[in-house]
Formats: sequence, structure tokens, C-alpha cells
Amino acid sequence: MVRIPDAKVALSTASVYPESTATAFEIAARLGYDGVEVMVWTDPVSQDIEALRRLSDYHQVPILAVHAPCLLITQRVWSTDPWVKLQRARAAAEKLGASTVVVHPPFRWQRNYAKDFVTGIWRMADETDVRFAVENMYPWRYRDREMLAYAPDWDVTNDDYRHFTVDLSHTATARTDSLAMVDRMGDRLAHVHLADGKGSAKDEHLVPGRGDQPCAELLERLARTSFDGHVVIEVNTRRAMSSAEREADLAEALAFTRLHLASAATTDPAPGTSRP
Repeated sequence: MVRIPDAKVALSTASVYPESTATAFEIAARLGYDGVEVMVWTDPVSQDIEALRRLSDYHQVPILAVHAPCLLITQRVWSTDPWVKLQRARAAAEKLGASTVVVHPPFRWQRNYAKDFVTGIWRMADETDVRFAVENMYPWRYRDREMLAYAPDWDVTNDDYRHFTVDLSHTATARTDSLAMVDRMGDRLAHVHLADGKGSAKDEHLVPGRGDQPCAELLERLARTSFDGHVVIEVNTRRAMSSAEREADLAEALAFTRLHLASAATTDPAPGTSRP
């Protein structure tokens, strides 16, 4: 018997960069994604709740998650105060019907924010039904030198959070065992950023299947465990030579994800039976 996996597959609006947030909704609708994750960044539309609502309604593509503006290039988006950024991300998620806010751990130089981050995230999570899913990051590397850029830790499983996001491009960059990290996250894994990588010092965000990360194995595990969070395609298409090439990459990523979510669902034996 075929069991339909519970996880919805979403497109991160970051996956169409340098195209616009609006383009991400168009592509998600055309390719048949279940929804989008909005990366809040310098594109004004990504910061405008009403504009996002109109795009979602027009294309009939739900907004499943909001990625808070945590990047270096978004330090002035939605305030310079990181807690205000998270409050606005939560408000956006609540108004748009998104279940998850994705947040990075602080940069080490954000000392006051970092000091209170773990307790602050718990406090905010207690005030809403929206999940604050803290994302694993990686050490910054230059030649043979390594810099720990995030605090309390780039490996978020070393701290106590209610919900986690695992990003497989980040595990590749960190050169860490992604499935072991998922094991440590356990039932607190709420959100997945699916991408691939080859262990480069650069955060590659390759199309799944083009690197050395266990993307297929993770998807099959999620299906077997009835994961009910979202799987978000967050890949880098900046080198695409045309819109058609970019769309082909995103179609390939969606097909890979659906195939491996479904393959585990179809190969598990029915209750009361055994494998041949």
C-alpha cells in the first residue's frame, strides 16, 4: 500500500536569487510545490506582509515558514535589534498562516543577544503556536584557519531548544555527520532545509543529489518516522544561465525530494507482513 508522506515540500524564496520574491511564488505554483518559505531580506516585497499575502492568494501557494532576517546583508532589515526582528517574524508568520519561523544562532559579536538567546527563544516560543526552529550553522574557514562565528554554538544541538531546523548544506560546510546531528535533534526536528554540499568552506547549497550529503537517506528516514514538519528546497541557482535553467534545477530538486519521501513510504512492509 502507498502511504502519502505527511511532510509538505516548500520552495525557499532564496532559491531563485537574484530573481525576486514574487518570482519564487510564480515558480512554486508552476512546478507544483506545496508552499513557500519566505526569506526576509533586502527585497522590499519579502518584508511586506500584505504584499506577501496577495502573492500567496494570487498564486494559491501557501506560506509555510518565514525565515527571520539573520544574514549579514540583512542587519538593518526590520530593525537593527535582533529581538525586534524575531518579534516581527513571529507576527508575520501568525498573520500569514505560517507554522514556523527559522532563526540562526547569533553572531559571536552580538554579545548581549547571544548571552540571552537560548532563554529568549524559549520565552518567545511560549507566547505563540508558531515554532521557532533554530538552524545549525558552521565554522567559518579561510585556508587552514577556522573561526567560530556563531554563539552559543554553530552546532545547535549543544544547546536546549524546543525546535530545530537541519540544513544539509550547512552540515557539509561544517564537515559534520548530518544523520548523527538529526539523531541528536530527535523529535525536536521541526524543519528541514534540503540542499547538498561537498565539504567546501563555502556554503554551497547544491541541488540535492549533486553533493555528498545523505539527502536521500534523510528523506526516507523522515517518511518512515511520519515527520510532519516541512522540507524546504533551499538551493543556490545564481549560476543558472537562464530562467529556464533555474526552473529546471528547482524542478529536479522537487522531483528528488518527492521520490525519496515516497520511496520509503512504498517500500515499508504493511503491518503484519514481512519483507520477502
